[in-house]
Amino acid sequence: MYKVFVNDKPIIYTTSIKNEEDFPVYIYKNTIIEELIYKLKVGKLSGVYIYSNNLIEDWLDFKLKFKVITAGGGLVLNESKKVLFIYRGNKWDLPKGRVEEGEGLEEAAIREVEEECGIEKLVIKQKLLVTYHLFMQQNEYRLKETHWYLMYSNYKGVLTPQLDEGITKAVFKDEKTTNKALQNTFANIKMVYESYLETFKNDTLS
Repeated sequence: MYKVFVNDKPIIYTTSIKNEEDFPVYIYKNTIIEELIYKLKVGKLSGVYIYSNNLIEDWLDFKLKFKVITAGGGLVLNESKKVLFIYRGNKWDLPKGRVEEGEGLEEAAIREVEEECGIEKLVIKQKLLVTYHLFMQQNEYRLKETHWYLMYSNYKGVLTPQLDEGITKAVFKDEKTTNKALQNTFANIKMVYESYLETFKNDTLS
């Protein structure tokens, strides 16, 4: 299954006939993707399933319709297993950014977290997942593919938000304040946190 967000509304590519979210179901070969994206953007649809009997082939065909922007980001834990959040555009978010030319995914993820939060001593523990969302740039949609990593840092210095990127806060949050922040964030950020909870929460990271 692949999930692509348009304004936090999902396009779910699947080979399953189950419809857990009660979204309308479309057949990939019979679907005009641009029309679906428009309906999601303007609120005519709250989400859709796209059924495929060859998910890999159809997913690659979908990706060919857009310029893909590759990014890397991190869910960073400190010694107390608090989660590092940034605040930008009136939303809580996790640090991430585009992969530069000649740069590896993990290298980009660490660099972006360091730049956006002013943190040091980052160690990648494991990859979590990849998220996808569509956004407008130069009057056309681009597909952002973000590779997320579970990271750890024992950094005890002052965090410095990257103000020139519109980030006004960088802060570690405990479980209670994390859950509150997740009420004001993006759908793909919730997916990243859920992936961490499902796989790593009880692990020892240090």
